Amino acid sequence: MSKSAKIGLTMRLELHSRRYYLGRDYCEAVENFGAIPFHIGLIPKKEHIREAVANLDGILLPGSDTDVDPLRFGEEPHPKLKHIIYEKEETDLMILEEAEKIGLPILGICFGMQVLNVFRGGSLIQDIDAQIENPIKHEQGVPLERNSHSIKIEVESRLSRLITNGDSVQVNSHHHQAVREVGKDLRATAWAKDGVIECLEDERDDRFVFAVQWHPELSWKTDNLSANIFKEFVNAADDFAAKRR
Repeated sequence: MSKSAKIGLTMRLELHSRRYYLGRDYCEAVENFGAIPFHIGLIPKKEHIREAVANLDGILLPGSDTDVDPLRFGEEPHPKLKHIIYEKEETDLMILEEAEKIGLPILGICFGMQVLNVFRGGSLIQDIDAQIENPIKHEQGVPLERNSHSIKIEVESRLSRLITNGDSVQVNSHHHQAVREVGKDLRATAWAKDGVIECLEDERDDRFVFAVQWHPELSWKTDNLSANIFKEFVNAADDFAAKRR
């Protein structure tokens, strides 16, 4: 498979060792479907971000073991809020700002979906177990790639067009936060049984901005929907690259 589109992926930061890191699954999925992955260090400087993004054809905002600072959406921290890393969320927000200017395709996964929603002016549920009535289990544990709960999908949506195995769809789940109020130019297109939003899509026809709460990078080898999400994203990045050429 020929590879042309260049996809940028933001890293994570381990505070005690002062090292950037990211699970291999994200890059392997991007590469498998025909794109070239590039890691982006968490350096929240606008000039650096502008140069880092300038030659990319798409952005993948991955999951993270951190939370978004609730002060960014006008709330005080809930007692069950987990740790916050300024460099992580600030870098992601700067990249989203730059990507919006040039129309880069974006795929957000888990934390990536949450920070996208906050960037667009939306808010988050800070802790599902404490703030949702009768929640299902959203932190499934191992095995990580196992599909652990079902989702309901809006019929007229990009996500619905990626389904190849009928109406029943299950996903894996590794999060304690979720989208509450949906941000500007976004719409929710999938929900868990407890009402937690599982997918966001950009409402504008000329933009590919797509985000899911589960982790397709863990299950693309065995799950058709997860594989199709990466195919769709890489195709959008290829189209962006072709237009730029």
